[in-house]
Amino acid sequence: MAGDNKAIVILSGGLDSSTCMGVAAQQGYDIYALTFDYGQRHKREIESAKRVAAHYKAVEHRIAMLPFLKEIGGSALTDTGLHVPLTGVNPDEIPVTYVPGRNLIFLSIATAYAEVVKADALFIGVNALDYSGYPDCRPEFIEAFSHAADLATKAGVSGGHLKVMTPLLRLSKAEIIQLGTALDVPYELTTSCYQGDVEACGECDSCRLRLQGFAEAGIVDPIPYTTR
Repeated sequence: MAGDNKAIVILSGGLDSSTCMGVAAQQGYDIYALTFDYGQRHKREIESAKRVAAHYKAVEHRIAMLPFLKEIGGSALTDTGLHVPLTGVNPDEIPVTYVPGRNLIFLSIATAYAEVVKADALFIGVNALDYSGYPDCRPEFIEAFSHAADLATKAGVSGGHLKVMTPLLRLSKAEIIQLGTALDVPYELTTSCYQGDVEACGECDSCRLRLQGFAEAGIVDPIPYTTR
């Protein structure tokens, strides 16, 4: 894909995806932000994504509607009948917050978007360390998807190649925060809490990982928490 330095950035409005956007901006890409409204528990992350995309002056910011993920459920993030864990998760089990097929679907749509705007890079904030229980955050999955994209797209069979960029793949949460801080990523605009209240709960797994990362990085988290 001859993209004139265009990149699709999958942007949830959270810490990791916003750091990816900072990396893409630092590398000089023209940013095309892509956010998914898939019936998640709250809309706060979508509003955060809008603010982050505006901060980086994204060329476009598309919000893709995927209501079917909520309809089929199977995750505490899409089914309000399932409870978000507040006491930690078993590292040997796939967490109930895993959304079936989410990154596979997101990457597929982002690949289609890349073809349309002729982008040659696609950034996604998957992380194999902090979220090792999610099967669609593993390096093996990213490598397999990249190969599939080359086989399944007009650009791929014409000799192009979509670079699936995962700059956070093997970083700890503290290292991600240190990287983002060095790049002046506006973490005050981001949200990570699964609950979606004005103040983050500080108790869900996502909040715990975020707070631990900031503590280990020696940096104060700029968002408000009910527990602080």
